[in-house]
Amino acid sequence: MKKLFEQKTVLISGGLGDIGRAVAIAFAAGGANVAIGDVQPAAQAAALLEQLGQYPVKCHYTCVDVSDAAAVDAWITEAETQLGIVHMVVANAATVTIAGLYKITAEQWSKELRVNLDGAFYVARAVTSRLLSLDMTGSVVFVGSWAAEAVHANIPAYAVSKAGMRMLCQCMALELAPHGIMVNEIAPGYVDAGVSRQVWDQAPDLREEARKKVPVRALITPEEVAQQVARLCDPANKHITGSILLMDGGLSLVR
Repeated sequence: MKKLFEQKTVLISGGLGDIGRAVAIAFAAGGANVAIGDVQPAAQAAALLEQLGQYPVKCHYTCVDVSDAAAVDAWITEAETQLGIVHMVVANAATVTIAGLYKITAEQWSKELRVNLDGAFYVARAVTSRLLSLDMTGSVVFVGSWAAEAVHANIPAYAVSKAGMRMLCQCMALELAPHGIMVNEIAPGYVDAGVSRQVWDQAPDLREEARKKVPVRALITPEEVAQQVARLCDPANKHITGSILLMDGGLSLVR
């Protein structure tokens, strides 16, 4: 039986983070070749590449800073050389600083916007520009956050960058719709991953407190996020574009 993403290639920024790893595995399981990018040295990708080796697909890792447009363009060229045309892109790379507006430094603020927003733009634009030049269809998924629509005073730069990403998603979706390139955002709530997991591992009581705040009384796993990202990239999807898939367990209903 042919798999959903067979003979297609997905490119994932922030691929060595918890969500990025889960997304890479989900697409490989679906038959896609996987191009992974992150700022970590290649040695840090060895375990993930070994895990992906159980699937009959090709995988490649590139150390890349997505806030550098030229570096992103070079990454896309490298991925295409190694794996073929990139049909799907998951803009996932992000950084977060836990500091209020009057505590965060100018450098921290700038870095978050450059990685989270500029990086998402560079990656999505580079892939879709290539698809346009080849008159091919494809998919873009921005990994956003419910923080784009709910005030988070302790992570203002992150919230602002994700709000900007949301408008980027909608602008790009409108422009690319006539070309059959679907552009959407997934906006998770409390994911047991990344910085949150690090904090919760050190303070389990905070994890439980967060879980109880969610109306469905459950935290999101990286694998659950990956499952929904894959659904948005289903080649059969020809009508869902410019949409925000909010998977926050109802958090936005009570805040």
